[in-house]
Amino acid sequence: MGITTVAVYAEGDAGEPFVTEADRAVALPGRTAAETYLNTGSLLAAAADTGAGAIHPGYGFVSERADFARAVIGAGLTWVGPPPDVIEIMGDKLAAKRMMADVGVPVLPSWEISGDDLGGLAGAPFPLLVKAAAGGGGKGMRVVPAAAGLAEAVAAARREAAAAFGDPTVFCERYITGARHVEIQILADDHGGVVHCFERECSIQRRHQKIIEECPSPALDDDLRDRMGAAALAAAKAAGYRGAGTVEFVLEPSGEFWFLEVNTRLQVEHPVTEAVTGLDLVREQLLVAQGLPLSVTQDGLAITGHAIEARLYAEDPAAGFLPASGTLLDWCPAGRPQCRWDSGAERGSVAGLEFDPMLAKVIAHAPTRAEAALRLALALERTRIRGVTTNRDFLVATLRHPEFLAGGTTTDFIERTGVPLARQPSPGELRIAAVAAALAAQAGARRGTPVLRSLPSGWRNSVMPPEKAAYRHAQLRLEVGYRCQRDGRFAVEVAAPGETGHDGGRETRHDGGPAAGGHPAATGEETRLLVRVGPGGGGWTDLEEGGRRHRLHVFRHGHRVWVQGPDGDVALTEVPRFRQAEPEAVPGALVAPMPGTVLAVHVSPGDPVTAGQLLMIVEAMKMEHRITAPRAGVVREVRAQPGQQVAGGDLLAVIDGAP
Repeated sequence: MGITTVAVYAEGDAGEPFVTEADRAVALPGRTAAETYLNTGSLLAAAADTGAGAIHPGYGFVSERADFARAVIGAGLTWVGPPPDVIEIMGDKLAAKRMMADVGVPVLPSWEISGDDLGGLAGAPFPLLVKAAAGGGGKGMRVVPAAAGLAEAVAAARREAAAAFGDPTVFCERYITGARHVEIQILADDHGGVVHCFERECSIQRRHQKIIEECPSPALDDDLRDRMGAAALAAAKAAGYRGAGTVEFVLEPSGEFWFLEVNTRLQVEHPVTEAVTGLDLVREQLLVAQGLPLSVTQDGLAITGHAIEARLYAEDPAAGFLPASGTLLDWCPAGRPQCRWDSGAERGSVAGLEFDPMLAKVIAHAPTRAEAALRLALALERTRIRGVTTNRDFLVATLRHPEFLAGGTTTDFIERTGVPLARQPSPGELRIAAVAAALAAQAGARRGTPVLRSLPSGWRNSVMPPEKAAYRHAQLRLEVGYRCQRDGRFAVEVAAPGETGHDGGRETRHDGGPAAGGHPAATGEETRLLVRVGPGGGGWTDLEEGGRRHRLHVFRHGHRVWVQGPDGDVALTEVPRFRQAEPEAVPGALVAPMPGTVLAVHVSPGDPVTAGQLLMIVEAMKMEHRITAPRAGVVREVRAQPGQQVAGGDLLAVIDGAP
């Protein structure tokens, strides 16, 4: 459109791609969201300093703050969003539900909570959903299966809502089992133009936060799509909406749908709508902000093909989807199959804990739903991401799951299907990965030793034992022995992967035999291979054994090695040749799952505890994490105190009798 841009950035984001992609960039003093991206004074000062004429709030929390919109307009700037009064009433979920009910949009029954009195919920049907009145993004939300857990859920939701939105107001509504989350994209201008751009289904969620979105929904036929679109348009007209927004509904298995809320902003998942309609939603926002009409009418909109978006997060699905931190040592999005990558990361980016841990959103568009899902899965699988734990393998498993491909995408998908939270490489894949790691290291050492360049790789002037390397993958140990042959191939022996453990301080094999030299060995038979190493480059290694060719990408950083093949990445840790001292584990220790702040401590030294009893609460990323007793015992030590900042792995408490 020929419009120049200004980026604002917090201290921790100074090196991120968006800063250099913008025409100008302005630093915001501070590191936290409150000090930077949510600081109205700093944002308006940056606009004034650069002569900006408009502010686009993105899709973060500031986009739904009516006071910020009023401040922007009051400063003489153009606000790219709906009117502040609309933001204000739609930001109050209870007020929004009352407005929708008045114009005939179906709404779920809800119960307001005043103070600590929960008497107004007498007779309410369980399960209930506790929600933040000013919330979004799954924060301040709790499912309560029975009355016994209601008071605790309300208190926790209030704390989260106050931390995330500055408003602790919560309410309850009926929780629908087996539901789908379906939202309708709306656009409105100042000239009477109001359209809906069809639906997006966002039912695949963890912690009530979306991770996979698609259009069209596999659950909607033309009649249901028309009825939901009409309800969304009624909501937009009742609110006096302008700009881009989303009307969210919950869809029951029966086909009934109920209003949830209006998000008065662009959504993270808006690219799937762009893919199937051909519209640029940000362009429409800018047209409306300038007082121009929308570029489309309802009759001119149609769905072409199918689009699916996956949110790639720095998080650990196997640890309850807790956010992860670290430096992206290697970052290379797959070029094929072709997908749209909206990314805020690059090699060297730091995934910190100050802001949302999303690294990228990846969108596949194809003629059919199955093709879009499989294309997206393959693009994610081929992408190189090293140095930070991500949900990539979980996304791939979800997109290829038979229930997903069959359209069974309800909000309880993860729990109902048992989709794998982490990828388990096969023994054969682990063996080849270990061989590739060992031979790539041998080739790298040779390249770094010029004196040997006149001799064949691995040449010895006498019969010598094989060169050896050992690696760990989780609790498995792989030992690789290799010797160069006269024809340039390598004779390789690989111990089949087996689980290792400790017995009284002495490492043993799980097949009952002691490990040679005090080190654990892999169980099972050894595999003998004749391997030829082909030409590589750029981290790629070509291995040929038994008529099979393996093209693998090997990346090494310190003792960590990642080997990527056609089935994805295998992460290995090189075992040092000489045994190193390891920190002694504290029996019964409970540690912080991630960096955060201790909100509350409910036990003292000497207290008896039962299995599952709440010991303390740690807040991270504005989400509360409950630290509970793994089994019955007695609290021997409490290290953490309310208000204390803790790092991931810090000792919080010790319980005698717990493992």
